[in-house]
Amino acid sequence: MRIAIIGQQDFGKAVLEAFLARGDQVAGVFCAPEKPGARPDALKVAAREKNVPVFQFASLKSEEAKGAMKKLDAEIGIMAFVLQFAPQDFVYIPKRGTIQYHPSLLPKHRGPSSINWPIIRGDTKTGLTIFRPTDGLDEGPVILQKETEIGPDDTLGTVYFDRLFPMGVKAMLEAADLVVSNKHREVVQDESRATYEGWCRKAEARINWANHVDFIYNTIRGCNPAPGAWTTLEGKELQLFDARKHSVCTFGGVKGKIGEVVEVTEKSFQVTAQGGRIEVLRAKLGDGKKVGAGELLANGQIKAGAILGA
Repeated sequence: MRIAIIGQQDFGKAVLEAFLARGDQVAGVFCAPEKPGARPDALKVAAREKNVPVFQFASLKSEEAKGAMKKLDAEIGIMAFVLQFAPQDFVYIPKRGTIQYHPSLLPKHRGPSSINWPIIRGDTKTGLTIFRPTDGLDEGPVILQKETEIGPDDTLGTVYFDRLFPMGVKAMLEAADLVVSNKHREVVQDESRATYEGWCRKAEARINWANHVDFIYNTIRGCNPAPGAWTTLEGKELQLFDARKHSVCTFGGVKGKIGEVVEVTEKSFQVTAQGGRIEVLRAKLGDGKKVGAGELLANGQIKAGAILGA
């Protein structure tokens, strides 16, 4: 088939390579312009290496963007990790329209941080959706969905890179085949089940040690590796990444004050929260690098008795 890809970064690159590997013709690639000083977009670099035309428009609503898409004469448009708004008069240009990837089970978790929030909220499953893009945010009819479990110790990294990323690439191929062969079904989303969450950024990633240990642990998992759950230590920002949860029954009671570093070992330190402790294995203090907790302890940067978040 002859396709146009709209996307960016590593997921867009993987989708491009998957279609090319099976012999499809990629007529062109659209990706957002990089910000000043940013690394070249991985999708753009891969497309140019494979002699695929690349288009970078500040807005896909522009007449220039629509004109470029028309000239490609694509059978179908493939939206793979797109943060730019794509209007209807752009996505309908390919003969079979356009399909889009979203890493949640729509209509749940519409929005830009749809992998973080199911983990932070303690969900036990998530998935991906291939759907028709509309002018509403993640509201178009569903073509294909795939589910995956969220284990009790999964992180944003494991859920996305180990499962939603490779599953998503395969699902884009499958959905494109269904649409081009006219064997697909389009199911309207049930608005009564819809949820929307905005970005999970620094403000949302801040730890309140007075919260229950389950919620704190889920926040750390859902923000690992980005944006990184964080607290403070003597006025410096302390980001927490790899961690373990210990419930109160493990100790027979909660020791220390809320937010207190109550136990240290060569490789970790434990912090008191409501209902248990968080054992931190990997962290980043201030302007330093992300390191094993043992390195921070060995350097005397974290000590038993310290109060985090004060």
